[in-house]
Amino acid sequence: MHSSGGGSGSCSKGMAMELGDEPHVLVVDDSLIDRKLVERLLKNSSCKVTTAENALRAVNYLRLGNDTLEGTVSEVNMIITDYCMPGMTGYELLKKIKESSVLKEVPVVIMSSENIPTRISQCLEEGAKMFMLKPLKRSDVKQLKWHLMKCRN
Repeated sequence: MHSSGGGSGSCSKGMAMELGDEPHVLVVDDSLIDRKLVERLLKNSSCKVTTAENALRAVNYLRLGNDTLEGTVSEVNMIITDYCMPGMTGYELLKKIKESSVLKEVPVVIMSSENIPTRISQCLEEGAKMFMLKPLKRSDVKQLKWHLMKCRN
């Protein structure tokens, strides 16, 4: 697991959660098995989870690229996406999110079953909070929760 250094400005005030609220995580993965695994791990850690089977669905859900609707999406506190997906990669989704004035402060975590150092550094340089190897484990979710809790403060 790789993590980018994040200062105190890692979350926008608009994305901060009220204490007691379940953090809302968007999980994007073309593999149903991986999507369900991450969903179950997060739900067991008291997270609200929305899933998308590809990056284009995530773009639609987040209303990216539609200036008139941007920001009307239900609040998402973290986005976890697979790197390698058909149509649009997780890296391309990350770039779109970081270009958005509304969503650029939302932490994005990239997952991949391939441990490719250049891919990892490319994602972290583009603004990903972490790069995690699949399959995710309970210890990985603890790390994710730590990032979510940091956003609360």
